Amino acid sequence: MGRVDERLLIDARARVLADLTARHQATAVAVSALEDACVARQWWADQWPEGHVYVAGLVAQDVQDALFEAVGRWPMCLDCTEGPVHSLYIQPDLGGPDPVWVCEETGTLAAGLGFLGKV
Repeated sequence: MGRVDERLLIDARARVLADLTARHQATAVAVSALEDACVARQWWADQWPEGHVYVAGLVAQDVQDALFEAVGRWPMCLDCTEGPVHSLYIQPDLGGPDPVWVCEETGTLAAGLGFLGKV
């Protein structure tokens, strides 16, 4: 097993941080969760280099899970105006390739990972 290209984790970190920033959630707690997720996924990617296409989405899911435990749901769906408050989730389930945020209620594509602020 060899070390996976460091740019892979830098890209994942940048994309998730962009989405945290876009939704005004780039707090110390969130950035710490992001750093922890990147460290954990570095180890994971080192063990399974063929899984590199999944890393960014898995980092996003890890941060989402950590924030749910610490502060609540993130990112929230801003498109649905009726019904219960709900969040977006990463599709495909394993986080890649090409992870996107999808509305948990309607299944509608909200944005690609790293592009929540661009929609």
